Amino acid sequence: MEKRIRVLHVLGGMGRGGAETMAMNIYRSIDRSKVQFDFVVHTDSECDYDKEILELGGIIHRIPRYKGTNHLAYRKAWHKFFQDNSDYAIIHGHVRSTASIYLGVAKKYGLITIAHSHNTSSGAGFSAFVKNSFQYRIRFIADYLFACSLPAGKWLFGENACIKSNFILLKNAIDTKKFKYNPDTRVAKRDELGLVDKFVIGHVGRFHEQKNHTFIVDIFKGIKEKKSNAVLLLIGEGDLKKDIEKKVEKLGLTESVIFTGIRSDIPELLQSMDLFLFPSLHEGLPVTLIETQAAGLPSLVADTVTKEVQLTNKIKYLPLDSHIDNWVSESLKYGNKNDSDRDTDTSKDLIKAGYDIETGAKWYEEFVIKKMKDSKIV
Repeated sequence: MEKRIRVLHVLGGMGRGGAETMAMNIYRSIDRSKVQFDFVVHTDSECDYDKEILELGGIIHRIPRYKGTNHLAYRKAWHKFFQDNSDYAIIHGHVRSTASIYLGVAKKYGLITIAHSHNTSSGAGFSAFVKNSFQYRIRFIADYLFACSLPAGKWLFGENACIKSNFILLKNAIDTKKFKYNPDTRVAKRDELGLVDKFVIGHVGRFHEQKNHTFIVDIFKGIKEKKSNAVLLLIGEGDLKKDIEKKVEKLGLTESVIFTGIRSDIPELLQSMDLFLFPSLHEGLPVTLIETQAAGLPSLVADTVTKEVQLTNKIKYLPLDSHIDNWVSESLKYGNKNDSDRDTDTSKDLIKAGYDIETGAKWYEEFVIKKMKDSKIV
């Protein structure tokens, strides 16, 4: 091929969220001599993956964030973007709230358009109402409808769209080798964090209402009352972090809860944990739970999360609305496990299910090349 195909991914910012991590997992693993990723973000702030994107040869473009009051200016900014950047033939939209705008503009400039659903809810309130209003038209605008799970696809695109040939389930694949359990890594990371002889419960996720951190802290309080050596690791950042810190202080748990902030050593941190709590209010198909299973880490997961993510015996579902004592008692069952109980290799189950990044990246690469050839652009 004479020149690389540059695919334009649209996101809010390149932090360590699920959609961003999924895109980066593919980006690292594709043949970048054939397919290169560039990114449009809606922030001027430097984000966690920015440096790596540039090192891998990508370009980061910035578009002003949509505020409602700047509707015409937002649309105009996208028109100018495509006028100034005519090399792009494929756009992959992960920001669903304004996808009907930027994908609609992209089609006017002849681009192949992809809309990607990563969730099953917009939350609640007026903001959710506005998002849902904008989102409905996406199914009629995008050439291809991607989703991380069938529930995520049905929620954003509708059931009828999910039986059409342009609907594609793109699995949230990971580098399973990176997360494979290693007892030496576990010992080293627990020693580094001062967690020797501790019962370590963990969670990875941004501090947002969806992730239900307040419930996690309530569960941990019950665990701590019955098991004094329990420690909670909360990994991530977000708007609600200060609220959760205040709650932890109010409950007298400050010495037992570690707020790590954003971390680049997630595989090693998962190794250090004994149990993972994931009581989200809603999800698409969380990459985090693919990672915990690759690490052989037992996870207690709310029944609001799709069953499609259960690829090993390391996931146990609990009703989100069940009494908190149920979550506490289930959690305590993992407090007396020995390290020898930890599976050393669950990756074979993930690979068999198609969640290894080598398979996922190869599919994406071939999809892009074929669509370009079919469109006569290449």
